[in-house]
Amino acid sequence: MTEALAESADFTAEEIERGRALRRAQTPPALAGRVAGLALALGLGLTPAGADLVGVVGGTWWLEALWAAAVLTVLTSAVSLPFGARVRVVRERFGLVTQGWGGWWGDVLRGLLISLPLAAGALLGLYALVRALPDTWWIAAAGAAAALSVVLSWLAPLVLEPVFNRFSPMPEGELRSALLGLAERDRIRVRDVLVADASRRTTALNAYVSGFGGTRRIVVFDTLVTTAEPREVELVVAHELGHVKHRDVLHGTLMGALGAAAGVCALAAAVRWQPLLDAAGVDRFSDPRSAFLLVALASVLAAVAGPVGCAVSRRIERRADAYALDLTRDPEHFIAMQRRLSVANVSDPDPPKPLHLLFGTHPTAVQRIAAARAAQAARLA
Repeated sequence: MTEALAESADFTAEEIERGRALRRAQTPPALAGRVAGLALALGLGLTPAGADLVGVVGGTWWLEALWAAAVLTVLTSAVSLPFGARVRVVRERFGLVTQGWGGWWGDVLRGLLISLPLAAGALLGLYALVRALPDTWWIAAAGAAAALSVVLSWLAPLVLEPVFNRFSPMPEGELRSALLGLAERDRIRVRDVLVADASRRTTALNAYVSGFGGTRRIVVFDTLVTTAEPREVELVVAHELGHVKHRDVLHGTLMGALGAAAGVCALAAAVRWQPLLDAAGVDRFSDPRSAFLLVALASVLAAVAGPVGCAVSRRIERRADAYALDLTRDPEHFIAMQRRLSVANVSDPDPPKPLHLLFGTHPTAVQRIAAARAAQAARLA
């Protein structure tokens, strides 16, 4: 037990051990799934095996591109399935899963039906650009990747979220008025307050704000509404409104667009290196049989960028916490809310530092509670 957690009176020994037990049980299969996915990409992308797999269809380039997209999507999903299933079993044992296996498989199928056309369109468009603009394709591809990132960020709340959850307007009442009042207090335009039927899948608690401008809405998990005190729900939503106030969604979308464009440029430079093409068993990148090489390089870039993205995310989340405390001036309920979230979600309040630095997207519960107490002390000083 770390010194910070040892000095905390916010969690019982049983709660701490329960969170750690879940972390110890689900981390190995979760990490193994990532490693298996990376190994698949490298094994097929840096050997002729991927090119041979794509080449079985023969025929025209566009047919090979479409086949490559289908094979990539299905293989990636198939490799991740056993590890995802194991994580589900672990979380069910800790009471976090309410969905049956039929519903789980339904989500897998829905994910495939979304991923397949996106992958097919991306590869078909990319190889069309490479063939039409042999020397400058990467410029157009970088622009297209940035634009696609923005479009998907805008469409996700309207098109993708309803595929996996059902949303209903929060009934008129004190809680809905309080949540809208928080937004109005800081002149944040919100279209509606919705309740997501998260209880169909989990007992975990959460809320978020999604959409831009006229499509922006506050979304609260039904599990949060039914188990937390109204003031704690307000604190969760105040944190999410902090992301809106600081334009984190917009900035994140723009950063994602720039990252996508930069990634395309980096990949374009890499696929000009003949030894890589030779390892992949292709003569030139314009051959769609190089698709697995592209995915292998992209997977390495994503793995390297992951910890950097987590560090940025933690900084953004700390700022949203500070906003929630400033907006509500209620550190006591903020602390109660953080404790409830940690206990209900069976989180480790103070995970090992290396693990947190590599994969943690939020400050730990201990860190967030300590920040709230520091803010409270600063106001009283």
